[in-house]
Amino acid sequence: MEIKTNEKLRVRLESFNHELLISSCRKIIDIIQFNNRNLVNLITLPTDKRIYCVLRSPHVDKDSREHFEVRTHKRVLDIYYDSETNVFDLLTELDLPSGVFYRISII
Repeated sequence: MEIKTNEKLRVRLESFNHELLISSCRKIIDIIQFNNRNLVNLITLPTDKRIYCVLRSPHVDKDSREHFEVRTHKRVLDIYYDSETNVFDLLTELDLPSGVFYRISII
C-alpha cells in the first residue's frame, strides 16, 4: 500500500500506567485503520524514571531513607493520511481513559 501525501499527524501519548498506554495506542490504530486506508507508525520513546529520596524520620537517623520512583511511559504515533479524509476529527472525538495524556499536532 502506497500513500502519496505530505500530510502527517503526530499523536504523543504519555502515561504512568503502561497497560493503559498500550491499550490506548491499539484503540487509536484500530480506529484509524478501520475508517480509512492510512499508514500509522508506532514509535516507542524511552521511559523517564524519577527517583525521590525521603528521610523516614526528619529528626533522627539520617541514614534511614525511603526511595520512591515514578515512571513515565511515552509513545508517538505518526499518521500519514490523504487530505480528503478527516482524521483530525476522528482523533478529537476519541475517548481515551483518564490517566493517558495525549497531544495532537499537525506536521
